[in-house]
Amino acid sequence: MWKWALVPVLMLMGCAGGNEVAPLQVEIFRAGQQSIAAKRAGAAAKPRPMTRSRIEALNLTVMEVTIENRDVVGYVTLNAERNDTLPGRVNVWRTTDNISLAMRNGVLISTRGFGGDLQSSTVQVANSRLGPSPGAMVQMIRALDDREVRFALECDVVDLGVETIEVLEYKYSTRHVQQHCVASSGQVINDYWIDTNGSMIWQSRQWAGPTIGYLHFRRLTE
Repeated sequence: MWKWALVPVLMLMGCAGGNEVAPLQVEIFRAGQQSIAAKRAGAAAKPRPMTRSRIEALNLTVMEVTIENRDVVGYVTLNAERNDTLPGRVNVWRTTDNISLAMRNGVLISTRGFGGDLQSSTVQVANSRLGPSPGAMVQMIRALDDREVRFALECDVVDLGVETIEVLEYKYSTRHVQQHCVASSGQVINDYWIDTNGSMIWQSRQWAGPTIGYLHFRRLTE
């Protein structure tokens, strides 16, 4: 049941009819009601398609999140930024229902409220560079019986060169960086599309553990 409860709260943003932008809280409620109704009817629940003008009218820092193995697309907003004793800067993204995720220099380090969450992750990053660095990564995953399971991975990073990508009507010149991680139980491949000037990760696809699977992120605003 928990995975269906996730759907309405992740589907955050839409716009009212005409040129009026509805308050974010109202849109969350509407999206939730529509999602629940669609699920009860056995249909695939989808948020309303976003456009560049709709996103920019909200005047928020917004990221699109796709949970690939559940076919769920949602939107989160930047809630906090901080530095700690480890290299890199931590960004926390959140919904108003406190489903959240955190990234260090754009590398996923935790999720909350997804079910089977990534409780924490020790990742290798450099202070001055976005994306991952080579080295060990340790993920602590909350199993469905509430145990924490440790996944230890050894990762290499490969630069696949310059790629132009399109994110919500805008095109960006990026470097496609791929992280190959190996554990005793298998292999994980994470992808990052980093602006060629190094200022932004516009898109990434990252593993969040065996329950959540891969999350696909697209940065919709700066």
